[in-house]
Amino acid sequence: MRELQVFSGRANPDLAAEICKSMNIDQGECRLVTFPDGEFHCKIEDVRGRDVFIVQPTSPPVNDSLMELLIMIDTCLRASAERITAVVPYYGYARQDRKDEGRVPITAKLVANMITRAGADRVLTMDLHAAQIQGFFDVPVDHLYAGSVLNEHFLSLKIPPEEIVIVSPDEGSIKRAVGHAKRLGGELAILDKRRLSADKVVQETIIGGSVKGKVALMFDDMISTAGSICGAAELVKKQGAREIHVAASHGVFAGKAVERLKNSPVDSIVVTNSIPVPPEKASQLPNLKVLSIAPMMGEAIRRIHQHRSISEIFGDEPIQE
Repeated sequence: MRELQVFSGRANPDLAAEICKSMNIDQGECRLVTFPDGEFHCKIEDVRGRDVFIVQPTSPPVNDSLMELLIMIDTCLRASAERITAVVPYYGYARQDRKDEGRVPITAKLVANMITRAGADRVLTMDLHAAQIQGFFDVPVDHLYAGSVLNEHFLSLKIPPEEIVIVSPDEGSIKRAVGHAKRLGGELAILDKRRLSADKVVQETIIGGSVKGKVALMFDDMISTAGSICGAAELVKKQGAREIHVAASHGVFAGKAVERLKNSPVDSIVVTNSIPVPPEKASQLPNLKVLSIAPMMGEAIRRIHQHRSISEIFGDEPIQE
């Protein structure tokens, strides 16, 4: 493994450290500073001829994280790295993946162009908001899924399958809910969601299985402002659910998310460490559980370096998209 080198940006250094620990390798030395005028500067150790992996989710502050990633890629390119892989556990701007009205950008594609043009030879990411974003890149993309990590957590709770109902918070998450139901058991229910604005939605109807007296498990790709997930929890609670657990691959917790979750009938909130949760927010959510994706990411990096299959990581686990 001497030709492999893992570097970390400042967006999630703890995850990078965990990844290196799981792989039993030393993290590459990288000096990142912000000049008084706000410009970023990067200097790394010798990477000539190395297989380089840069761990940097483009999480809030999104623009700073993205710019730092681009600068790190350019640094490695100009230092003659043999191959550069951008490890982006959380892909910012992913929700701007299409023109849903006139005169708006497709920013997810723009960001993909920037990462490629900066010099990345491939991208490793997890649970893109829309799987087709993989096609926005002109380099290979390895797309991981946190479903197996989340499923393992809920299986450890040993909830009888007949007491579980998997709730899809909207029509777009049905496929994800079906995947979890195949692994965890239980019935499937779908909420009819209507979006009123960028941060306001309403849910009025439950389609499918009954939630009365059941343990409701709700899965989504991210918890951003928590409007959708809290609205869904309120409806499920009114319909008689005994317990409500929400899970997401990415805990963004933007805007009034923490306040909404604190006042919601949710029994537990489960996210991964793709994005670091600030201590001041975590302290306000005693029912928050953060699961590590470091072993999965580390194994994916090892397999990319050794030119082995990534899909074998998941075995027979249903894929959620």
